[in-house]
Amino acid sequence: PALDHVSFEVPAGATVALVGPSGGGKTTAASLVPRFWDVDAGRVTLGGVDVREMDPHDLMDRVAFVFQANRPFRQTILENVRAARPEATREEALAALEAAQCADILEKLPQGADTLVGTGGTHLSGGEVQRLMIARAILKDAPVVVLDEATAFADPENEVKIQAAFKRLARGRDGSARTVLMIAHRLSTVRNADKIVVLDAGRVAEQGTHDELLAASGLYARMWADYEKSVSWRITSAAEVE
Repeated sequence: PALDHVSFEVPAGATVALVGPSGGGKTTAASLVPRFWDVDAGRVTLGGVDVREMDPHDLMDRVAFVFQANRPFRQTILENVRAARPEATREEALAALEAAQCADILEKLPQGADTLVGTGGTHLSGGEVQRLMIARAILKDAPVVVLDEATAFADPENEVKIQAAFKRLARGRDGSARTVLMIAHRLSTVRNADKIVVLDAGRVAEQGTHDELLAASGLYARMWADYEKSVSWRITSAAEVE
């Protein structure tokens, strides 16, 4: 099985991050919420209700998704965003684009938000598409957000904007905190999560806050030590070596 005896809770209004080695089960666990797959045993509940017993349309209305691999529809920027809530006004869609840090994208496009993107349209970089998908999720204003952090391959400028957009996505239009389940690729993004669940080989290896997991000296602590080494690593010049 992809997951085995995995159990954890995402409290309402909290941000919970899934971390762990590649192939550990992070994406599979997150994908159980929208029922991309169903469990063979046990259950996944949303507000205490088994997701398999919910009306699919009701479930989709309550959950917004931002995944690592995204492709915009062959529509305008504006219509791509409004796909989340077709009845939204132009002003609401533009506000969502602004909140998702998309102002620089609109400024460079020939028709701004009315520019055609997707197959045969204007090309957007991976980081720009990610911000567009975040704008769509912001406009949807669902109480639960499942997201694949997807900054692993973003250039530094896009990463900063994506992180700022994530912070805005984590809060609803009324300012209240959304419930967020986040698949994290870079440990720097999870330090302030309310809880971190470490998945390894389809099981929960440990869970707790960043400080609690460091103190436990387990898998997360080793991953964090490796992360700190990687960010401090640099190429020295021949002169420095001598």
